[in-house]
Amino acid sequence: MRHDGERVRYVSPASVTGFVAIALAFILVLFDVPFAVIPLYIFLFLCLVAPFFVSRGFFLPVLSRGHTGRSVVSLTFDDGPDPMTTRPLLQLLDRHAAKAAFFVTGEKAAKYGDLISEILAHGHDIGNHSYSHDPLLMLRCSEKLYREIESTQVLLRRFGISPAAFRPPVGITNPGLAHVLSQQNLYCVTFNCRAFDGGNRYLQGLSDKILRKVQPDDIILLHDVRPKSIKDAGYFLHEVDLILSGLEKRALRVIPLAELLGRPVMVRIKNIFDTQIDQ
Repeated sequence: MRHDGERVRYVSPASVTGFVAIALAFILVLFDVPFAVIPLYIFLFLCLVAPFFVSRGFFLPVLSRGHTGRSVVSLTFDDGPDPMTTRPLLQLLDRHAAKAAFFVTGEKAAKYGDLISEILAHGHDIGNHSYSHDPLLMLRCSEKLYREIESTQVLLRRFGISPAAFRPPVGITNPGLAHVLSQQNLYCVTFNCRAFDGGNRYLQGLSDKILRKVQPDDIILLHDVRPKSIKDAGYFLHEVDLILSGLEKRALRVIPLAELLGRPVMVRIKNIFDTQIDQ
């Protein structure tokens, strides 16, 4: 973070809590040794539980909502692209004149590169969502985490972009993520409005769940991934349509995530092919 042009060191809640726990343990050991382990156990419990509160940054700063003070929200779609959902989803967003951010996996971007190009052609942003979307990624070593993020960055540069925003699988973070993101010049984006749809496995009432809880400046989490069947894909698109119509009725305007956060989600760069032409 920067303040008045100078870099300010970010101190995470985990660091503060850990320091307090150790200090209390040292004090308590003077009176009763068994009691001294209690604050340490509490700290370990917080380290296990806090990451699941994805809108709170326990280990590192996370952006989970905007602070514009306006009646606006942003749509984000995870886990794509997918040939069953991406194209019709792009057409639906066009009809509502809405721009979204797609947090894609490197694995699917490599397989469906044409869909990445279409997302960009429609004017949407693309963020990094790891390479394989391993739900246990935050339990892996830092080297594995770095490879997952870096390989996706390299892959997406082929499309003339460099994501600036990273969303961890399931929104969960760990103590090593801050350093890895710093090495890649990325920041962490989560969300604060979701329907717990299980990656489009539980679509019943999707629109109602979102519209019941959405508030100005929210980042809405949805998924760009195939449901169980073609019929469910149609239901999913209908629910997204209801979400967009419902937001309009509530006078909540959908704006790009970059505008909501006040910082870019991705940066346009020259790809290798363009460089060769220029030369």
